[in-house]
Amino acid sequence: MMSFELNENQKMIAEMIRDFGAKEITPFRKEWDDEQKFPLELFKKLGELGLMGVLVPNEYGGSGFGYFEYVTAIVELTKLDPGIGLSMAAHNSLCTGHIMMFGNEEQKKKYIPKLASCEFLGAWGLTEPNTGSDAGNMRTTAVEDGDYYVLNGAKNFITHGVSGDVAVVIARTGEVGDSHGMTAFIIDRDTPGFRGGRKEDKLGMRSSETAELIFEDCRVHKSQVLGEVGDGFIQSMKILDGGRISIAALSLGIAEGALEAAIQYSKERQQFNKPISSFQGISFKLADMATQVEASKLLIYQAADLKNKGQNVTKESAMAKLYASEVSVSVANEAVQIFGGYGFTKDYPVEKFYRDAKLCTIGEGTSEIQKLVIGRQILK
Repeated sequence: MMSFELNENQKMIAEMIRDFGAKEITPFRKEWDDEQKFPLELFKKLGELGLMGVLVPNEYGGSGFGYFEYVTAIVELTKLDPGIGLSMAAHNSLCTGHIMMFGNEEQKKKYIPKLASCEFLGAWGLTEPNTGSDAGNMRTTAVEDGDYYVLNGAKNFITHGVSGDVAVVIARTGEVGDSHGMTAFIIDRDTPGFRGGRKEDKLGMRSSETAELIFEDCRVHKSQVLGEVGDGFIQSMKILDGGRISIAALSLGIAEGALEAAIQYSKERQQFNKPISSFQGISFKLADMATQVEASKLLIYQAADLKNKGQNVTKESAMAKLYASEVSVSVANEAVQIFGGYGFTKDYPVEKFYRDAKLCTIGEGTSEIQKLVIGRQILK
């Protein structure tokens, strides 16, 4: 039976991140947000703390933890700066997770230790400019040429598209629309014909880098194929099950951060000679927000528990992502309302939580996509 108490590892991780964040994140987050600066050096430090290889077994240089600890790490980083939580989650669950799950032993030994320490920063490329969630119609192609595949095309909305040292990229090796016509490749940044493209200017999550990946006659050796040729799309769907837990945890961190800020402010802010927390209208808002946060937490830890047990988690991860992402937007919105005019300024953190929250309903598939996934699962 799943325990609802934080285990000792989770408590240790939470305390470590709070101490680290007070010195290394909080003083700089406004600068990163204003300038849309991606603090690469910070992730090297997170690597030293073991946070860039949370789910990686010890034998490959990782922390060897499970999904409970992973969720805690994302939540605590996100409460400090959601953009940092997003980048940490993408590195762990997408690029590193894909190689860990489908790579052969030689590939794991070559890449996983460097990813776990963040000597290598990871990127993951599935989405394209004209296809979005319609991955079956991707236009990036990989054409066989002797011992190599030649890649041409582009990916967009890629976390670490410019700064990543290694990327897992899905390209079409078969017919358009064939779910077995796509293949996953590990591609090093210095591979000729591979480069980062335009960096997106975003509403929120501005400390996390989002950019294009561009391939122009990029020759990738067959030894860089992940798993079997033609299995790239099937692999990606399995990776996204874990990715949904990551975005759900990110959503939870935003909601918890916004709720904590709203509670504190409501106790300090005086109106009519009493704290606004004493007014029923405010206390009712806080009650609704807290209830939604707890419900999100239960859905997320249910999915994490199934993932730890190696069970199918498609429905549960989609439910967690759907609900928690909507809650993050709702709670951040109510937090701004509680702050009143001050919530509309950059002097308080809820303005940033409000902007950052919206991505959670879009990343790893929109809310509508999650409903489609859930519907298919419950109608099986």
